[in-house]
Amino acid sequence: MKMYWLRALGLCFALCMGANLAQALTPADALALVEGSASDRVETLQRLTVAPDARAAALIRAMAAQNARLHEERVYLVDGDVVTDAVTGEPATLPAEAQEVGLNNRLRGALETALAGLDLLDAGPQRQREAARTLQRSAFDEPDIEQLPLIDKALAGELDPQARQILELAQAAVLLDSDDETQRLAAAEKLGEARQAIVRPLLMAQIEREQSESVKTALGQSLKSLERSLMFSNVLAEGFTGISLGSILLLAALGLAITYGLMGVINMAHGELIMIGAYATWLVQVAFKQMFPEMFDWYLLVAMPIAFITSALVGAAMERSVIRFLYGRPLETLLATWGISLVLMQGVRSLFGAQNVGVENPSWMSGSITLMGNLTLPWNRIIIIGFAVVVLVGVTLMIGKTRLGLFVRGVTQNRPIASCMGVNTARIDTYAFALGSGIAGLAGCALSQIGNVGPDLGQSYIVDSFMVVVLGGVGQIAGTVYAALGLGVLNKFIEGWAGAVLAKIAVLVFIIIFIQKRPQGIFAMKGREA
Repeated sequence: MKMYWLRALGLCFALCMGANLAQALTPADALALVEGSASDRVETLQRLTVAPDARAAALIRAMAAQNARLHEERVYLVDGDVVTDAVTGEPATLPAEAQEVGLNNRLRGALETALAGLDLLDAGPQRQREAARTLQRSAFDEPDIEQLPLIDKALAGELDPQARQILELAQAAVLLDSDDETQRLAAAEKLGEARQAIVRPLLMAQIEREQSESVKTALGQSLKSLERSLMFSNVLAEGFTGISLGSILLLAALGLAITYGLMGVINMAHGELIMIGAYATWLVQVAFKQMFPEMFDWYLLVAMPIAFITSALVGAAMERSVIRFLYGRPLETLLATWGISLVLMQGVRSLFGAQNVGVENPSWMSGSITLMGNLTLPWNRIIIIGFAVVVLVGVTLMIGKTRLGLFVRGVTQNRPIASCMGVNTARIDTYAFALGSGIAGLAGCALSQIGNVGPDLGQSYIVDSFMVVVLGGVGQIAGTVYAALGLGVLNKFIEGWAGAVLAKIAVLVFIIIFIQKRPQGIFAMKGREA
């Protein structure tokens, strides 16, 4: 019995050694890969990539890094001061006459494809996706049936689901070059289901050179289906971008809806309060990088209350020192707050410099989600939309359900009566202004996640914020919501049709005409509130 098992183990060892020898890099293969015609070298490269061994993979990677040398039909691999024989892997001495292996553009492209194939066989999910995209680009740019064995081998192994989906499209693109009409029909149907813009030029090019009428008809149907899907996805993408812009406008205008809408203060420094919230977020990020690098992903949760408090304190200081003396004098308030905005901008330039600073997204806000093949929704935009909804609900509840909100509404509607009822109107003014300023700080915190932070950040949003508040109706939070989302969606749809500049002009003309016809805005105050 023992002799039986020894013979079985010996047979397995011999088979394994035979398989390894069959797949091992031979001197002839190594020489064919580094010299000769480009076509022969590419053919050898494709064959070695489909069934690679460790020595072949090392040679392919060395050629891509230009670390392969040739001397008298012997190939060397150079890694710094270490030189090895490409075939045996044993240490060697590099001859002084050894020449660098030459590469042309065709070989460089083939090597890039080969490296992608090697990484698909043994790599992590992220690298597999990158390698799959490389193979897909190669297949889409120049479909070649010779690429099929490498793609089939990769699909037969363990793959990340997204990498597999990418490779299946690459496989369909390659099969368009097949001589088998059935395979070309199946490939046309597969590509028509892809719903990706990258497929469109491939289908159009294949229709022009296709000889079979049945395949050409299938390609045409796939192209029409793809164009319908792309049109629908583009509409959804524009709608999402418009809602995203609307949510940003809502965050920027919500604080102004309190300070201007409820209190009647034309605060030209509102944009700088947004900027202060953004810089507070940046400072928290820097502090976490230096002191708590392992907890960096959670810095934003600390930055939000700090941005709110910082802007609220600056707003309260503005109200107590300047604005409290200017209630009922709109022109003087406008000029005073404009001067304050200049002081705040220059102060930030003096403290942090005139250059923009970058705020990094936490890992849970990075990346995107892909829907319907080509509809990509960034996570930072999705989260900002949700954040705007949370802030809106919080402000609405505070104004409508809390004691502070009751006092704010009472002072806004009838200051003398509120004072007679024992309400400290001066303190309520400060609280309300601080609340509006703090919400501006939250807007700055959100804006820091989608762009750079600089001293001029607020200037980009102050005019839009006033337009939103006026269009929605002074003092009407619901109107502010409708106006922000409406202007955001309208701006993005016109921008896709006429460009960014004309879109801004069209939106401004629309607001002017609307205000001429309805000066009170979308929602007008009624009854005693008016």
